[in-house]
Amino acid sequence: MRRRLLALVCVSASLLTACGVLPTGTDRHTVTVWLMKGSASQEFLDRFTEDFERDHTDIDLDIRIQEWTGIGEKVDQVLAGDRAGADGDEDGGDGDDGAGAPDVIEVGNTQVPRYVDHGRLLDLTLESARDWGGADWLPGLAEPGQLRNHQYGIPWYAANRVVVYRKDLFARAGVDAPPRTREEWLDLTERLDTGDTQGIYLAGQDWYTLAGFVWDEGGELATEEGGRWQGALHSPAALRGMDFYRRLQALGDGPADADEEHPPQAGVFASEEVAQIIAVPGAAQAVVRQNPGLDGKLGFFPVPGRTAGAPGPVFTGGSDLIIPRDTDEREGAIAVVAALTGEKWNTELARTMNYVPNKAGLAEAVAGEEGAAAMAAGAARGRATPSTPEWAAVESDNPIKTYMTKVLAGADPLTEARRASGRITEALRVSAG
Repeated sequence: MRRRLLALVCVSASLLTACGVLPTGTDRHTVTVWLMKGSASQEFLDRFTEDFERDHTDIDLDIRIQEWTGIGEKVDQVLAGDRAGADGDEDGGDGDDGAGAPDVIEVGNTQVPRYVDHGRLLDLTLESARDWGGADWLPGLAEPGQLRNHQYGIPWYAANRVVVYRKDLFARAGVDAPPRTREEWLDLTERLDTGDTQGIYLAGQDWYTLAGFVWDEGGELATEEGGRWQGALHSPAALRGMDFYRRLQALGDGPADADEEHPPQAGVFASEEVAQIIAVPGAAQAVVRQNPGLDGKLGFFPVPGRTAGAPGPVFTGGSDLIIPRDTDEREGAIAVVAALTGEKWNTELARTMNYVPNKAGLAEAVAGEEGAAAMAAGAARGRATPSTPEWAAVESDNPIKTYMTKVLAGADPLTEARRASGRITEALRVSAG
């Protein structure tokens, strides 16, 4: 009888586990997340991890911080299937068991096409449309993450250029409100450009800023037809954008043959009488560090558009989150992406780091911070570079910069635009081949 009772107990127990070993808890899974250095504070990550693990009792988060330098090659290695060989921590590690291989990866928004191209990312189209409100994402973050209407990169946060200006110089010139249109902007900048004061410091090769003016006119840097890309700087709309850039750039002493980092424009703004620069709001901190006398004297407004109804389009930087297709933690990785990009933690990140949330409807989260609010207004019309993995070949020897310098030096715009468009087309096709 005793043996029969024991057998019955074992049969019942086998529904859960082997006889004699009843479960003591659920199996736990580790989801490894690669985030980039500086994207989120440690305090934010600690709060997020605690909240996420409380809501997902079967998941442990392993967040590993990566350096931007060299990250492309590391991600390529992981996506190519070398998960065991990928060292997942910037501080090192043997990496011989794949423990550091990521299940979620933060990448720059314009980098996503590079990773999508080889079919190694998890397709998140269903989740984007059904659960995450993808139709409301900022286009400058969402569009680079798409390929043939499938969503692979999920928008996390945005940052973009605004106009950083000297409130005291504006007041001295009798300017009491930011401009509403590009023409108003030109007029007031001309008023500011007097004596030893530059109306604006705008380097001649700031091609991201030029892109915004081109888009505002209805032009493109490059267009795609039938799967083939070609340069489009010679279109009438793109030429109008370049002409506006030329007129604005002339109202200061920015070098025609250099970009905004040579010399760093924040240093010029700090050391000279400059009324405006076009930069991310964080540049103001660098300015004040170099010239504490400007503390409290800097303001921000969105890059104006053609009409008063909306700011001008701007290049949108920022980050998307991707999931390797061969992850062993698919459901856990999706849960992490959903949480980081969802309203609660996305707005919390924006408040903590002064970013733009991933949806225009969440911009209220940063309304109290002048620089972030100006970014959010511009981001609603933000764009990204052409969504093709070959665009990196264009930027590596950027013909747009050469084109801008020649036009600013007096060359015929149409001739130089056609030459630059041809070089863009060649770069795209050679890289694709």
